[in-house]
Amino acid sequence: MNKISKWHVLIGCFIAYFFDAIEIVMLSLSLPVIRQDMDLNINQGGLLATATLLGIGVSSVIAGWYADTFGRRKAMLTCLLLFGSLTAILSIIENLYVFMGLRFLSGLGLGGLWGIVAVYIAESWPSHQRARATSLAISAFAIGAIAASLAAKYMLPEWRTMFVYAGGMVVIPVLYIYFWVPETPAWKAAKAQNLSLKKSATITEIFSPALIKSTVLGTTAASFALLGYWGANTWLPTYLVQERGLSLSSMATFMAILNIGNFIGLNFFGYLADIIGKRKVIIISLVCTTVMLPVYIYASQANTLLWLGALYAFFIAFAGLFGAYFSELYPTHVRTLGAGFCFNAGRGLAALAPLLLSGIATYYSLAAGLMVCAGFFFVSACVIWFMPEKPKLVTQDIILEPVSANRQEAT
Repeated sequence: MNKISKWHVLIGCFIAYFFDAIEIVMLSLSLPVIRQDMDLNINQGGLLATATLLGIGVSSVIAGWYADTFGRRKAMLTCLLLFGSLTAILSIIENLYVFMGLRFLSGLGLGGLWGIVAVYIAESWPSHQRARATSLAISAFAIGAIAASLAAKYMLPEWRTMFVYAGGMVVIPVLYIYFWVPETPAWKAAKAQNLSLKKSATITEIFSPALIKSTVLGTTAASFALLGYWGANTWLPTYLVQERGLSLSSMATFMAILNIGNFIGLNFFGYLADIIGKRKVIIISLVCTTVMLPVYIYASQANTLLWLGALYAFFIAFAGLFGAYFSELYPTHVRTLGAGFCFNAGRGLAALAPLLLSGIATYYSLAAGLMVCAGFFFVSACVIWFMPEKPKLVTQDIILEPVSANRQEAT
């Protein structure tokens, strides 16, 4: 892929993931208002987040298969159109179960996009820049979360209006990708080869003897990391409002500061991973997050919450690093399916996190639930410890490696 095309891929992925973040984060920020508007208790509120995460979990198989069979570009456009339209439709929904059903369906697009972005970057950028490019694209989530926080600050309690605007604006990445982002040469070559062999992507292949260890360990690591992440991030706004006494407008400002720290951290750790290795940096990220979350939730002063929150979020860099690392575990014809399965199956299991924390909050406190999330981060780090530093399969993939071999495209 030429120099201009790889930058179009990066920009397109960044914009797409920016809107992916807005659609996901809006629900967490709006949850206190939605609960009041629809007369929901804390457990029913947790079900709304759980429905989204279940859809995200299923997306790993559906979107991954679609991207490996029909192309990264078509799959990305489909995901964007799906969650954009359904987010807008949610603005007119009054029934809890209809709302849950539509959030589940939108989760198919929201979750599928992560694997497509990770693989698009892996197949477009050289190996010595792959972690930083992937982390930059995934760091769009932090910017999107900031945008969602600012929208919440000025638009809540009018959450329905906010959902209409957010859903409609997804047309921006759709148009950019449609006109400027090409399909990857790696997928085209793999597709041509598989057609000649009459071979297509299947989920059973990522559980073949050569790949099952990567799939099981990768899914386990992502599951615990995302249990911690979604458990903490779903209820952190509610925690700041109910147990730290912040107003809705102040909470939105605090969440924006958290995401500024996360944006900086993603790009810092992505750069570091290209120098010392992805596995090492993932472990550093997870261990530091384990330490910082308890420190943050037990801070009491507003200024302390502000700066410790940014530091806590700085270390939550594993989402971008997982993208670069998991993409190198699988050959091209099952790359989106494999990498997406590891991450999004973990997201699907993380659907239990909001319910788990709501249960702990009911019998103990939200702070106790958030402490459990810190433990999940540490378990994930322990699992990553048993995975290889440099996956052997990437050196055997004759389709992926030529991207990294052409050093003149690296600058």
